[in-house]
Amino acid sequence: MTFVAISERLRLRPAVPADWPVFRDYSLSERASLSMGADTLGKAWGNFAHLIGHQHIRGFAPLAIVVRDGEDRAIGMAGPYFPPDWPEPELGWQIWDAGFEGQGIAYEAVVTARRWAADSYGWRCMVSYIKEGNVRSIRLAERLGCTLDDTAQRRPDGSPVWRHPE
Repeated sequence: MTFVAISERLRLRPAVPADWPVFRDYSLSERASLSMGADTLGKAWGNFAHLIGHQHIRGFAPLAIVVRDGEDRAIGMAGPYFPPDWPEPELGWQIWDAGFEGQGIAYEAVVTARRWAADSYGWRCMVSYIKEGNVRSIRLAERLGCTLDDTAQRRPDGSPVWRHPE
């Protein structure tokens, strides 16, 4: 497997079909309700196919997060994302496996993915769209140095824009 970004504890790589079970379980859980959660298995499948397809169409996609001292099992994702109906490219994140929440992994993964997107694609001005009420993600955005940008155009679902420092 080719890892495209590496940090102290993590490796980031493109999503692969073997990531489906943990993605599916996250997508159908209450934990995903403030991100991209799905209410049916079919919608979860469509979201997963979209993630893998984004890599092929755009040449980039959010990267699967893998713990370096473990097996090659995705525990979440972090990285660049830009569907055609969004006003700006996003740097997004999710921790799929609840057992890895609260350990600073999302922070480490996003910092690594942000550096990788800047180095690989020249992205300097990145945003994260965070649904209102997603307190954990808002706290992480603040820790990452992001600021709420009330003047920016929101994505189609109306999620506020958090702008990353350049």
